[in-house]
Amino acid sequence: MLRVEICDSAETLILRLEGRLTGDDAEQTRTMAARCAARGKLLVDLTEVEFIDAAGEGVLSFLGKFGAEFVAPNSYLLDVCERLNLRVAPNGISYIDASEKPHTNGHQAVPNRSNTRKR
Repeated sequence: MLRVEICDSAETLILRLEGRLTGDDAEQTRTMAARCAARGKLLVDLTEVEFIDAAGEGVLSFLGKFGAEFVAPNSYLLDVCERLNLRVAPNGISYIDASEKPHTNGHQAVPNRSNTRKR
């Protein structure tokens, strides 16, 4: 089973895929993406993809020909992207992550107290 979420921002169309990119689901994704891809920059977030078969790889190659950039945060997804010569987003970070709260690795930011006045 595959879930596809489309996020449309001013500059980028983001396809978030979740589950297994296989068979008929992959072909339906190709059809849907082809309608959307001509509108501008395309980012395909593979973060939640568990498995990709030959049909799914064909769809990813197809999207790569449209100039899509891929978010591939783990070794499995990076290997697939490398084998298919797909462009991977720098550091595996999607534009979605950049618009959310910054990741702090469990540490909270300490405010700069050099400008505080004592009364």
